[in-house]
Amino acid sequence: MATKYQSLRGTKDILPEDSRTWRYVEGKISDIFARFGYQEIRTPIFEMTELFVRSIGASTDIVNKEMYTFPDKKGRSLTLRPEGTAPVVRAYIQNQLYQKDEVLKLYYKGPFFRYERPQAGRERQFHQFGVEVLGASSPAIDAEIIYLGCFILKSLGLDNAKLLLGSVGCSDCRPAYEKLIVSTLKESTSKLCDDCQKRYKTNPLRMLDCKNEDCKKQLKKIPSFAGSLCDDCKKYLNETEELLKLLEVSYTISPHLVRGLDYYTRTTFEFVYSGLGAQSTVIGGGRYNNLIKEFGGPSVSACGFAGGMERLISVLKNEGKIPSLSDGLDVFIAQIPANTETAGKGDECFKTAFKLLQEIRCFKISADMDYRNGSLKSQFRKANKLKASYVIVIGEDEIKKGIVKLKDMKTGNEENIKLDEATSKLKEKF
Repeated sequence: MATKYQSLRGTKDILPEDSRTWRYVEGKISDIFARFGYQEIRTPIFEMTELFVRSIGASTDIVNKEMYTFPDKKGRSLTLRPEGTAPVVRAYIQNQLYQKDEVLKLYYKGPFFRYERPQAGRERQFHQFGVEVLGASSPAIDAEIIYLGCFILKSLGLDNAKLLLGSVGCSDCRPAYEKLIVSTLKESTSKLCDDCQKRYKTNPLRMLDCKNEDCKKQLKKIPSFAGSLCDDCKKYLNETEELLKLLEVSYTISPHLVRGLDYYTRTTFEFVYSGLGAQSTVIGGGRYNNLIKEFGGPSVSACGFAGGMERLISVLKNEGKIPSLSDGLDVFIAQIPANTETAGKGDECFKTAFKLLQEIRCFKISADMDYRNGSLKSQFRKANKLKASYVIVIGEDEIKKGIVKLKDMKTGNEENIKLDEATSKLKEKF
């Protein structure tokens, strides 16, 4: 019977059979982050709205169209976090983390929120993992972060992701490029979408991130950003490329790679994968050298990336890269007889089984039993459904003899073991 309550559009339940895959992927990623020396940070799900307006950019689609913003009871404007960098930077400054480490390497994972049209790989509540390195301006950090993204994908079996690399310059060279965009499209503004016609006047660089096909045709006229870079930005990009070559990371220079956020400076990059439609980016990021200072913190540089869990898992499934995962139970306890009026309500079999169950769990062995007063046959069916490695059978005769029957569900072998030695025998098997 269908319930009258349904999940909201753009949100999905992650059911037990799917959560195994999520735990597998999250576990692999977290282990890799730890191996690279990153520490986990967890920030609140909502922040002051101004935090995102100032960091992401008032003219971006995220701020203009996609944020979940609401007033609290004191009339303050709050927003469910649409991305992870701004909250990390806020926490970095608020908690004065810059005083503890000259260079701080952090990672995060969790839910984020954007009001968008749901499509393949994109939900309104979505999940991301990401890293931020705060306090370092070396191209080696950019190269390491890019290599880290590559390492994650390859560790999950995705060798065919394409790395796009670019630069959005700095405050010295970017204004000249924005003027170049304006002059190049001067005669084509009527062919641009409504959003890009506004961006043309307020934030020309933002047009390069437009997904409208008609706009893309016009944007091809714009020269590559590389030709407008100042000497320092050219040198920085060249040094980053040299280090990527040293690490044998293949990449393609993307002439218009600006990403969807205004805080980027110099390096930008994306790992894209075919088969995801318009939302082909699985990991993307870049450098942001001014954001921390703009937020009232010290003048330190930073670099990071974010990856989408939904998109990544979708690719892994499409490519057949999810291994056989099982939450198989170690031990299931069956009791006999289980069809009397008192069974399961306090008889000796139930009490003995229930007590043994808790003792087994104390030794880090997963265990369960049937509380529904089912037949022995139905209990074995449940044990099979739970993929139990062993089944312990406890009946009146066994209790009198001080033993239990232990059945290996893989081989079918059975043995009698002393009741008071059951936990120690099981410990030997796990």
